[in-house]
Parts: sequence; structure tokens; C-alpha cells
Amino acid sequence: MVRARRIWVTATALLAVAGASPGVAVAHSQPPGVAGGSTTQDGSPLPPGWRLTGGESAPQLVWRSDRPVPMGDARVEFRSAGRLLGVPRPGADGHTFRLPLDGRHATELHGLQVWSGGQRLDRREPGGAVSAARLPAPLPANGVDPGKPGTYRTKSGEYGLTSVRLPGLAAPVEMRAVVVAPVGASGKRPLALFLHGRHATCYKGREDVTGDWPCKSGTKPVPSHRGYLRDQKLLASQGYVTVSISANGINGQDFAAEDGGAQARSSLVRLHLARWAGWAEHPETAPKVVREAPRADLSRVLLVGHSRGGEGVNRAALDSLAPPPADQDGYHGPVRWHIRGTVLIGPTVFGQNPVPDVPSVSILPGCDGDVSDLQGQVYVDGTRAVSNGTALHSAVYVIGANHNFFNSEWTPGQAAAPAEDDFSDDPQHHDPVCAERATTRLTANQQHRAGSTYIAAAARLFLTGDDRVRPLLDGSGRRAPSADPARVLSHAVGARRDGGFLPDGGVSVTGGKLCAAVDPSPAKACLGEGTKGSSPHFAYWETDREAGRQAIALRWTRAGTPARVTARTPVSLSGSTALRLRLFVPPNSRGTQLDVALTDASGKKAKLGRVKLDGLPGSERTASYWAQELRVPLTAATGAGLDLGSVKSLELTPRSASGRAWLMDAWGWRPGTPAVRTDALPRVDVGRTTVDEGDSGVRTYRVPVRVTGRGGSGQVRLYVTDPATGKAKDRLVTVRPGAQDVDVPVEVKGNKRYGTDVSYDVLVKAVHGAVVGSYRGGITVHDDDPAPTMTVTPVAGKVTEGQSLKWRVSLSEAVDVDMSAAFEVVPATAPELSTKDVPAAWLRDMTGEKPDPVRPLSKVYGLYLWTDIPAGRTSADITLPTVKDRVRESTESVRFRQIDPRTGEPQTGGLELSGSVLNAS
Repeated sequence: MVRARRIWVTATALLAVAGASPGVAVAHSQPPGVAGGSTTQDGSPLPPGWRLTGGESAPQLVWRSDRPVPMGDARVEFRSAGRLLGVPRPGADGHTFRLPLDGRHATELHGLQVWSGGQRLDRREPGGAVSAARLPAPLPANGVDPGKPGTYRTKSGEYGLTSVRLPGLAAPVEMRAVVVAPVGASGKRPLALFLHGRHATCYKGREDVTGDWPCKSGTKPVPSHRGYLRDQKLLASQGYVTVSISANGINGQDFAAEDGGAQARSSLVRLHLARWAGWAEHPETAPKVVREAPRADLSRVLLVGHSRGGEGVNRAALDSLAPPPADQDGYHGPVRWHIRGTVLIGPTVFGQNPVPDVPSVSILPGCDGDVSDLQGQVYVDGTRAVSNGTALHSAVYVIGANHNFFNSEWTPGQAAAPAEDDFSDDPQHHDPVCAERATTRLTANQQHRAGSTYIAAAARLFLTGDDRVRPLLDGSGRRAPSADPARVLSHAVGARRDGGFLPDGGVSVTGGKLCAAVDPSPAKACLGEGTKGSSPHFAYWETDREAGRQAIALRWTRAGTPARVTARTPVSLSGSTALRLRLFVPPNSRGTQLDVALTDASGKKAKLGRVKLDGLPGSERTASYWAQELRVPLTAATGAGLDLGSVKSLELTPRSASGRAWLMDAWGWRPGTPAVRTDALPRVDVGRTTVDEGDSGVRTYRVPVRVTGRGGSGQVRLYVTDPATGKAKDRLVTVRPGAQDVDVPVEVKGNKRYGTDVSYDVLVKAVHGAVVGSYRGGITVHDDDPAPTMTVTPVAGKVTEGQSLKWRVSLSEAVDVDMSAAFEVVPATAPELSTKDVPAAWLRDMTGEKPDPVRPLSKVYGLYLWTDIPAGRTSADITLPTVKDRVRESTESVRFRQIDPRTGEPQTGGLELSGSVLNAS
């Protein structure tokens, strides 16, 4: 990590409660370094680093990391016993995260964990013994190499337009971009738009980066949008117009967005596309760099998004087909463009609702240290059976690539701002696959070159229809020499894949088992907790179990024991030339062999052939349980007289002595890329309504869910979360445009007692014949009773060294929830109490700091005093211990000021704790 790195987050994210005035008590979470409650309310100890405050009625959970947590694309998540508690808010110090528990029982906080992108943050994984990681042999070269530069010279430049306001974001967002275009290209040219991901927004020098927006005086915006210039120049040399847009204004404000900023990023993308559409019609109105470029063909647009930018361009593709609710959208004009495809680089997919009818390529970096679970695989798996299946959805696994190095402005030695390798290796236990010097790890330039090549392959297939590059993307087992020495594997769903055996689609299994992608039960889960590493196919969502996400697990201890997958109704493989399987085996394993056979509805059976498979290079920190595409010709079935129009079962018979394998799906396949058919699917958007609790009575509110579209019906899976337990119940719902099919009533009981807000959350996923935009919402019940007034009285405000200073914090009246008060040290009248005037152990527990070198307490970062006033009581004391020394010195003073919950800073005009310590000599 960058040394002395400071990740500052917009101040409104610091505390869970905002809007309180000076002298008013608030129930909020614990500041960094403060020792709070270290047990649950049933007396169970919390793990190291965890604190619980706020009492039973208003629990607040705080975790502090012993090392900085860089600002990145993956979300930090708190989990308990395998289920999601929530997404905590980051503190200004880059170490501390806070989560209001919204009325959930603090006694149920067991098995606490902190995750981000599939990686545990609250513990360092021990370096265990793993099998030797070996690169697979190079694939045969493809006939066409899209990574070769074209014949055009290129020209670059930037434009900056007036900033825009986007819903949910307080500060305007920049409209800035870098353009790279071909020189001398005739006619209209296809347009490729790039959107970077969530990264630090501002920097100063070679050390300091922040998450501020706008950037403070003395700092400069991180030029993340310039990080794809090599990709842009390659495309421009081949005749494409390219533009890479800046999104720092979203990155600095999306911490509070329920969707992680996806809708805001979509709005920004479409605002730029609207400008390009206008400039294509009226070139004289365009900025100079655009006027000097060939005119863009807005009927052929490719969107390229990195990390959260990937989720943003996926949403932009959806919003271009089916408009979002106007009050959530930042663009309200006509759609004058056609998005032909997307490229998603190490993308997030918080909503897990990919666009089924827009072709996509998801680039999955095998050594991703940010979105470590490679959740972007859902952009492939999550499209199966949702729509008509004509769009190709490809996953491209790049062995040895990390998250950041696809962007040169996130790459050390190339970036203007501080940058780092996101795969932070443990120097005591080097990762065998992803350590910097591992034979399987790519250099920054090798990785970027591979990325450029496969972006160009997608552009060539989606924008020009050149089917010769398809074998690089669809699992046909070909490589692009321009990407050498990178080992790049691919598989795909959609396009010309028919007659699928889908674990989610109503099959029975003998000799193996249907397993759940996400389930807390080890007996049901496809991969147990003891598994070293993870699978992108089983990326965790927001519930501890999911219906309809399954695979077929095989385990054998001797050769010849078949596993049979039987379809509920026979499937048709007519017209297919091969059976295509997506199958994975444990990382680093070698020599798995399976015979493949089919049986038709009449009982006739044909053996198709044998497949062989080695595991990918992997370690306990990689998501290497990834399915490779295997194909067996159907010629043997045809020769045996099998009725390919009515196939009943698939049989896999192991020929290796023992092993494990997981089947994701099987399809009939034939070469080619069909024309994409876009169906008019109903669109579902979940909103959020905040209501006052009221003083009495019971009121019923309904979660706002909108279903829009031009007709037809579809199915979604609805998850309703219990705010008391955090557990979700699901049901399948048929939706129609304009209908009120999704009905979630919430009863709210009013009272006159001060408490905390409570959220009733609803999640939605598309299943068939529908798409989902805003996937998360609900009813937030605001406690509208006034908070009691707080005062401070010195109990022992002047003491002799060795005694404790003490202050009493009082409330104007007792309430039914525990109340909390926090104070941060500020400069006092000299001489000040120093780090040698307090117990060393107390200082370490409170701040993690040591007494040496001696310095005033006001110079110690993160020193807070904190108290909880239990429910039903009106006061509590705060103490500050001192130590007696033999040094003769003057009376020393100390001062703490109440924290302003709106800024996280000491509050002007707020309450103060002040005291004096007299010399004992």
C-alpha cells in the first residue's frame, strides 16, 4: 500500500446520524480508536477489533482495521453467521467502519466477519500449503488478431463541459473526457465510450489521496479517465472514435447510494452520449477535439466499463432500452444511440441483474485484489433463461492479472497520482499465484496489452460483425498472439447455444447432487467454508441463501461411477454440431477425465467422447474455481441414430481414479454469431420511502415498486428482509407493466418515545421475461420524536496527577434507547497534558499510539472520549486517567469538544470537556 496513505471520505459519511444541533444527544456509532463494549448483550465476547455501542434498543456496530483499507470498487460488508448485516459507512481515517443495526438484536451478533469483494478483511489468511501453480499450455493462435494496430494515425485531445447535477448527489459532477480518434478515416465511425471505476478522487504529491469531491484547495483530481489511452489508441488506429469520461464527482459521493452509484454512472454515460448525438447532427457545436475527429456513428456504440464503471455501463445499456424512473435519473432526453455491446473489466454487480439482450464481454482478472470474488461472472451466468438468448455473453479469465493495471493511472510508475498493486501480497507468505515475482503473474504492461486486445476483439465482433474474432471470446479455445504471454481463457452463454441442461431449470441428478451457490448449510452449499479459494460462479449477493442459483457437484473415489442429469422435459439439440459443457475442477488439479454420453426420450444412448480438464492456477486468495468450456462433437450421436430433437439425459462418467468437478450447464452449440433480438421486457424498479413513525396508532405503508414497459409479463424473485433478524424470505412474482403485482405492506406503530430509524428492505432479481433496474429499496421508518438535550458537568475537573479527570454527561429526560456522546481532543491552554501524563496502556487501547515521542494529547490522531447513557437513565460519567511522575511541572490542561454528526469534526459551539492536572511533587 502507499505509505502514509490517507483515505479521506466525505464528511457526511462519517457518522450514522446527521442533523442534530449542539447540545442534543444522538445515538451513533463509535469513533476510531475508542474502546466501547466488547461483548454482545448476552455476554458473548466480540472478536478483536469489534465494538458494540448504543445498547439493545439502538445497537451500533464498529470495526477498526489494523491497516488502511484503500478506497476501491468493492463494498465493505459486515456479516454475522454468514448473513449480510449491512454495508457500513467508512471513517475518515481509512481504518474505521460503522453500521447502525436498525433494531436488529445485538444478542445475535455471532461469527462476525468483514468482507470486501469476496475477501476477508478482518483476518489475514494464513499461508497454507497449496499444489504447485502451473500455467496452462498456450492455446492455438486465432486466424485474426484484433490486438494488431490498424492503419490510421491517431489524434488525442480533451473536452470539458459545464458540470451536471445528478439525483442523490449533493455536488455537481464533471463533464470531462479525453478523445482519441483516427486521422483520415472517411464516413461515420463507430464510437467506443470508456468509464473508469471507483478510485481515489484527489491527490497531493506522491503520498496523499482522498475521496473528496470537489477536490480541496492544494489537491488535484486523479485523472483516472486518462488511464485507457493505450486501449483508445489501438481502437482509433483501427478506425473507431473513442472517448473516456471522468467520474470523480460520482466516486466522491456514491458512498450513500443504495445501488453503489450505478444509476448515477448510467446518467453520466447517457449525458455524454446525448452530447455526441447532438454533435454528430451539428458538428459546428462540438468542442474542437470532436470537430477534428470523424463523425461518430451513434447507431454503433460500444461501452467499456472498469469495476463500478462496468456496472455503470451495464445500467446505461438497460436504461437505453427501458427508461428508468424519471426521479431517479439524471438524463431525460431521447435515446439517439444504439448500444451494440459492453466490455466489463473486473466489474462489480451489486444488483446481480445483467442486461440479457445486449452482448457483453466480462474480463475477469485472476489476481484481482479489489473485486476479489470476480462477481462479474454474474453478467454471464445471470442472463441464462432471462430473455431470448440471442445475445452472446462472454467471460474472459486472464490468469495473473490484477484489478488496477488495466488503467495506467492506477499503475505505479505510470500514474500521475499515487498508485498501488491492489493484490497486496503478504511478505511473510508470498502468494504462489499472484505475488509480484510469481511465474503466473503478469507485469503491468503485459496485463494492459492483453486488456487492449480483448477490448478490440469485442469491438470488432459487436460493432463490425466480424465473426472471425468470436473464437477468442466464446470458449472455442483460441488465443490472440498480441496478448502473449498472457494466458487467457473464455467461455460464453447465449448466441448459438440451444437445448440447455441447466441446474436451475428443473433437472434431477443421480450419482451427483444439485448444490446451492449461496447457502449457509455446508450440506447444501457447492463450496464449503473450508474451501481454499472461491468460485466466481458462487459470488455472494445480499442474502445468506438464494433460490434458483445452483450447480451440479460431482465427487468420486473410483473411476466408472456415472452421474446422470435428467431434464424434466426433453431438450432439443437439433441443428447443433457439438455439446458444450461449462465445467470446473479444483485449482491446480490435473488429469480429470470424463466420458460424456446422451440418452434420448426413447432410451437410446450414445457416447459422445471424452473430455480432459486441468484446474486453473489458484491459491486460497484467488477465485479460481472457474468453469472452462469443453465441447464434444455430436457426430457419434447422429451416427447412433439418437433423436437429437428429444434428448432426455446427460451422463458424465469419471475415468480418473478420484476427484471432484462442478457442472454449471450444458448446451447444444454451433458456430456463428446470430443477430441480436431485443425483446420488450417489463422493467422493475424498487424505490425507497421514508415515513414518520407518528405518535400513536398503526399505519400501513407499501414499498414503492414500479413496473414499466410496453406489454408482456415476466417473473422476478422478491426478497423481503426482516429488520429484527436480518433474514430474508423470498417468493416468485409475475409482473406486468402498470400492474401492482409486487405488494409489500409494512405496518408502522407510532409512539412518543425517542428511538432510531428502522429499515424494511426489499430486493429483486430478474428470473424470466423481465429486467430489473433499481434492485433495492423499502420503507425507512423515521423516529420523529425529539432527542433529549445533553449537558456536561465537571465532577472532577481539577485533579492531582495520578487521579482521574471526570465529567458527567446528563440528559434532560430519560428515553427508551441507549444514548451516546463522543468528544474529540482539541488544543487546550498551554502547557497541555501529554502522552506521558496518561497510562501507556490506556493510550494504546484508545488510539493504537505509543507515548514516545512525547507530545501533547491534542497532537494524537483519533483520540476520543465516549460514553453510553443506558436506556431509562439520565446520566453517565466520562473519565480520563492520569499518571503520577517525578517531574516538577506546571499545571497542565486538556480539552475535548463534542463531535458534530454532520461533519465528523469538533462542533463549533458544542459541548466541551475541559480539565486541569496539578503537579503532585
